[in-house]
Amino acid sequence: MIKKITYTLFFITIIGAILVLSIDLFVKDASRGKIYDSINEVPKKDVALLLGTSKYIKRGKINYFYKYRIDSAVKLFKNGKIKAILVSGDNATKYYNEPARMRRDLIKRGIPKDKIYMDFAGFRTLDSILRAKNVFGLNKFIIVSQKFHLERALFIAKAYKIDAIGFKAKSLENTKATIKMRLREYLARVKAFLDVYILHTTPKFFGKFEKIKIKENTNDNE
Repeated sequence: MIKKITYTLFFITIIGAILVLSIDLFVKDASRGKIYDSINEVPKKDVALLLGTSKYIKRGKINYFYKYRIDSAVKLFKNGKIKAILVSGDNATKYYNEPARMRRDLIKRGIPKDKIYMDFAGFRTLDSILRAKNVFGLNKFIIVSQKFHLERALFIAKAYKIDAIGFKAKSLENTKATIKMRLREYLARVKAFLDVYILHTTPKFFGKFEKIKIKENTNDNE
């Protein structure tokens, strides 16, 4: 009996691993040819969607995933690749506001405040992508994040027929933080696959339509 249970568990584990790896490859394939790491090669779009994360990790140390995303968004704007930035992140409580923090840091880096739009309901990547289309009226944009995150974001965008590309922010190769994030990403991709094709998950909030207006650059900073 114990031997039979062991074989069954082993079989289930193998099947599960195959499914996870298959979904991982499927998600990755959806982003093929759509991720750029050269500022000279990335095509121009009106807007960049900057995906949020916490600025700090434990003990108040800077989260370099956050820092490098800010760096990449600034680089796109200052090289004329985009005309506006939509910052999307979690604002679950009044004490935690990713979009407002990203906006402040972008302004400090010289991005005009009227070129920055905020999505306060980007609780998950799926929410950020679908709200960019349905709330902010975008169907063509550049997504800014690390490569492993971009692959999932572009998978979601493709599933909903959104013409998105990715600009790769620098990552922290061969560190505990990156390894941990990549391991979590396997499960996140399974969840994204289920959300798109099985559960047909919608964002937690849609809200009032807010069209992003593309105007001439100004120097009006805070």
